[in-house]
Amino acid sequence: MLIIPVKEGENIERAIKKYKKKFEKTKVMRELRERKQFIKPSVSKRQEKIRASYKQRMQSAEM
Repeated sequence: MLIIPVKEGENIERAIKKYKKKFEKTKVMRELRERKQFIKPSVSKRQEKIRASYKQRMQSAEM
């Protein structure tokens, strides 16, 4: 449960903004989206390797 301290006389929009930022930092929605469908460990490892090679190519291209 998220607790957002609201000072007396503080604008409600500001409190909502604080809540949204705190909620995003907990990464709840990202985890729910990941759990929607199962991805085999071999597939996820392959995707990580592809991402890593892409990042490495981009970094070497910058130099």
